[in-house]
Amino acid sequence: MTMRRAPRRYLGLAGCAVLVLGLSGCDYWPPALQAQIEQLRSEIQVVTAENSQLQSQVSELSQARQDMQVQFDEVNRVNQEKSHMITDLRRQIDSLRAKTVKTPTRTKKTAKPTAKSSSKQTVKKKPATKR
Repeated sequence: MTMRRAPRRYLGLAGCAVLVLGLSGCDYWPPALQAQIEQLRSEIQVVTAENSQLQSQVSELSQARQDMQVQFDEVNRVNQEKSHMITDLRRQIDSLRAKTVKTPTRTKKTAKPTAKSSSKQTVKKKPATKR
C-alpha cells in the first residue's frame, strides 16, 4: 500500500505545483515573442493615432456638411423667392401686354371717328365757304 500512496502523493504535489504556477503566472517570455509584442504595441499606437486623426477629419467634414446644408437651404429659399418674383413679374408683363394690345385698338377706333367727324366738318365748312 505504501507504493500506491507514494504515486498519489507525488501526483498531488505536482498538481499543487502546477496550480500554484498557473495562478501566479509565468514571467518568462521568449525574445521572439517579446519582439512581436513590442511590434504589435507600436502598431497599435500608430493605428490609434490614425484613428484619432480620422475621427477629427470625420467631425470636421460633418461640421462642413452641416454648414453646406444650411447654405443650401438658404440658397434654395432664395431661389424659391426669386421664382415667385419671376412668375409675378411674368403675370404683370402679360397683363400689361394684354392692356397694350387692347388699348391701341380702342384708340384707333376712337381716333377714326373723331378724324372722320372732323374731316366731315371741315369738308362741310369748306364747301359752305366757297358758295
